[in-house]
Formats: sequence, C-alpha cells, structure tokens
Amino acid sequence: MRNMAKKSVIFLMIAVLVCALALVSFAACNKPTETPANDTPEEKPVEPITITDMIGRQLEIKPGTYKRVVCIGAGALRMYSYIGDMNLLCGVEDIDNETLTNRPKMFDGSARPYQLAYKDLLDSIDSSCGVGGPNAQTAEAEKILSCRPDIVISEYEDVDKENALQQALGGNVPVVTVKYGPKTVFDDNVLNSFIMLGKIFNRKSRAAVLNAYIKEQKQEIFDRTKDIPEEDKKSVYICGLGNWGTTNHLMTAKNNYAPFEIAHIKNAVNLSGGGAPQAQIEEETLLSISGSIDIVIFDVAAIRNIKPLTNENKVVLERIKAWQEGEVYVEMPQYAYYVNLELALVNTWWIAKVVYPELFADIDMTEKTNEITYAFFGKELAKEIFACPNSFGGYRQIENPSQFFGQ
Repeated sequence: MRNMAKKSVIFLMIAVLVCALALVSFAACNKPTETPANDTPEEKPVEPITITDMIGRQLEIKPGTYKRVVCIGAGALRMYSYIGDMNLLCGVEDIDNETLTNRPKMFDGSARPYQLAYKDLLDSIDSSCGVGGPNAQTAEAEKILSCRPDIVISEYEDVDKENALQQALGGNVPVVTVKYGPKTVFDDNVLNSFIMLGKIFNRKSRAAVLNAYIKEQKQEIFDRTKDIPEEDKKSVYICGLGNWGTTNHLMTAKNNYAPFEIAHIKNAVNLSGGGAPQAQIEEETLLSISGSIDIVIFDVAAIRNIKPLTNENKVVLERIKAWQEGEVYVEMPQYAYYVNLELALVNTWWIAKVVYPELFADIDMTEKTNEITYAFFGKELAKEIFACPNSFGGYRQIENPSQFFGQ
C-alpha cells in the first residue's frame, strides 16, 4: 500500500512534467534555428513580472532569482515549505527554532509536520526574523533586516501593515502575502497561494502537482460517501477544534465544516456563520443535544488542557451518548501555529473512516498519513507525528474516555 501511495504521487508529478515538456518541445520546434555567437552563452537577465498577492497587493518580482528567504506570521513558513527550497531560508522565527531557551512554546509537543520534516535545518539557522507565535501581531522589521532577505513571505493579512513593512525594509525587498481560509486545505486561498509561490520561485510544476493531489483526494472521499442516505448518517460532534492553548475543550465546527461537507457527514450542532470553521458553543446547548450525538471526535490540541478531567468537565462530557458508549475518537491537531494543512487532509480521511468504516475498510491510517506527508514534503512522517507527546499515539478510538481523560 505504501509503495502504491508513493507511486500515485509520482504519477501525478510525471503527468504534470510531461505536459510541461510537451509545451517546451512544441515551442522549440517552431522557433527559427539560431547559431550561437560563442560556446558559452551569456545568462540572460530575468525580466520582472507583476503579481497580485493574496490580499490584493500588486508586486514586481523576478521569478527564480531569490536566494535569501524569510517567512513571518502564523503559517507562512509552513506554506513555503510545501513549495519552496528550505535551504534558501536565512532566518526563522523563534517559535520554529527549538534550540532557543526564550521562545514561544505553546505548540511544543503538538505535531507540526513542517517542523518535524525540517527540524535539523530550522534548528541550525541562528538568525531570528522575529519571535513568532499567535500573539505576535506585528512584524519585527529590525530583526527581518538583520537576516538580509531578498524576499519576505508573510501571513500578516493587513494591506497597510504589509506596505509599511516593505517600506521599512527599504522598498526593494518584496513582501508577499499568502493566505489560508475557512475550508483549510481545500480552500481556494490555499491553492492559489501555492500557485503564487510556484511562480515566484520557479516551481510551477510543484504547485500544480500538489494542487492536483489535494483535489484528487477530496474527490475520492466525496465519491465514496455521496450515496449515503440521509437517514443512515450518524450525528458527529468535534471537540476542541482550533484550540490555541486555551482551556476551551468544547470548541466545535460550524455547519460549513469542509471535512463534513466533503465526506457527507451530519454535524451534531447547528452553528452557522462565515469566517473560521470553528465556533464556541454554550454548555447548555451541548447538553440539550447530548443524547443524540453518536460520535465524538477530539482534536488532540485540546486534550492536554483537560487532562485530568475536572468535575465541571465531567458534568458536560459524561452526559453525551457517544461518551457513554465509547464512541470517542482522536484526530491529529488541525491547528498548531495556524492550520496543519496536510493533517487537515489526513483528518478528513480519518473522520470519514470513523463514521463510515465499511466504506473505508481499505484505508490504513498510518499508510494514509505517510502517503499524504510524502505528497507534501517528500517524507513519510507518520511515526514522528504519532510520537509527539500531544498526539497520544496517533489516530485511535478511546473506548473508555472517562478513564483515558482522567489519567
């Protein structure tokens, strides 16, 4: 299965590259033959192009010329790691360098696959481009300047702040903004960010392969579950979604939660609204539907904040039907310094397998995790992800949740 998974990714890469080579060959065949003036042709200067970043700012860039990169803001380095050359990094935020003593540590112990994939490299970069962390809402221009970047990839989604930073850096260093979105890995903002990064760093084929893979995975899950009758759908509740170090273990998903929509899963709660896919829920509301919840999925990011269970936690959770029947499962952290996009995809497969086990009996979660991380990083990371302290051993069912959470 693992070799087949690798082959599916490789076949996608080959398909995209074949198309690209065909276009090049066609152009070459229709170009007049020229006799070179000498045996060592001069390297032509790269002509600048204008791009529009993910918050609508127009920027002039020279594709493939950048040699010193920094990434700032929650999720920027993760996004870059999927497309760009990590060896071009000339500075990292303190949150991503685990050799530092004084740094944000709220996500230590939680799986961040990009950090696991490139830990040695990130720890070896001693230049700081900022502190980082969810509370770092302002870019640190002086630290960025000290890294001497020739381009900045940012996730600060504020036009005025990005323009001000670019001016603070001298005006000649592009500050390019990427963007996530409410549908996580399936969001158009994410897919378009990949395309933009592919243009900037001359990795268009890489971006095309990754986008094609995500769309293929999404379609397969959709097709497997599209014929489930409404009356056969179980009621599913997610606990602790989008937990950024708080103790709100009840944080849950809105009606438009992408994994539920794609896998045709019935959301136990009726929470509407735009923006982020997660929302607060009142305890009274959860208690009122507790008897109809068939399955509970716990995002592991929240578990460390409620172990051991307090009496207050027990009053709510132990009233839930799924809790009483041992239908409680854990998924890997969807959020850890913004969205773990590859884990959001793996989680979608896991949730679908939990709810419709007969339709996903062929899916082994270790193999699927390895397949997806290989597609995103070229590395199989299931072992490392599941070994993180706050992963609690990986994807699993908690048959006796009161005992498990009471430890």
